[in-house]
Amino acid sequence: MSPRSAAVNEELRRRSRERLLQAAVEVVAERGYEATTLADIADRAGSARGLVSYYFPGKRQLVQSAVHRLMHRTLEEALEREPPTEDGRERMARAIDAILGLARDRPVLMRQHMAGLLQAEGFVQCPEQQRLAELLRDTVVRHGSCEVDADYPMLRALLMGAVYAMVLPNVGMPVRPLRAELFKRYRLDWRLGAPPDAEAPGGVCRDDLSRFFATGETAGDQSK
Repeated sequence: MSPRSAAVNEELRRRSRERLLQAAVEVVAERGYEATTLADIADRAGSARGLVSYYFPGKRQLVQSAVHRLMHRTLEEALEREPPTEDGRERMARAIDAILGLARDRPVLMRQHMAGLLQAEGFVQCPEQQRLAELLRDTVVRHGSCEVDADYPMLRALLMGAVYAMVLPNVGMPVRPLRAELFKRYRLDWRLGAPPDAEAPGGVCRDDLSRFFATGETAGDQSK
């Protein structure tokens, strides 16, 4: 196989995987995890059913990877939005707001994700999860932590706890008191980040997920 043909095949595989990730997020958000089948995801992605198994061992792994992609790209977008900043307190506020915003705006999806983490497999070790961890760890570093190995797991646990509290059926907590507690812990001014009552920064369309999945000709390196 020529180098050009190999590159074309690699690009096609990348796009196929991205379409499956996007389809998994969309279908589970609409129907819930249990009501979603791999065939449903493959149909939404326009892929053959057997192609799902080529990339992912099963539905749980596919859905976790898809949600971790959504989380890390949402977090990345929030951290790097205009105006750019290197201020550690602002970046911590943006990180908190990004994760809490997902729980507020996509409760079905995040509820299914949290339930999946309680299964025997726990976290699926995949590039999407690793990138999410890198971004959160970097946020802790920029916030000024002197004990990153202790402070990063604590931030992750606090965010997971807040998400869990928000997505509990019938008794879920609103975002404001949870945000207030997290902001108090990290000594952040309420006006930092993206306060709940403020307009979405940059006019971001919350319903458009395609920007997080590199399925087109000019998607760049979003899948890395």
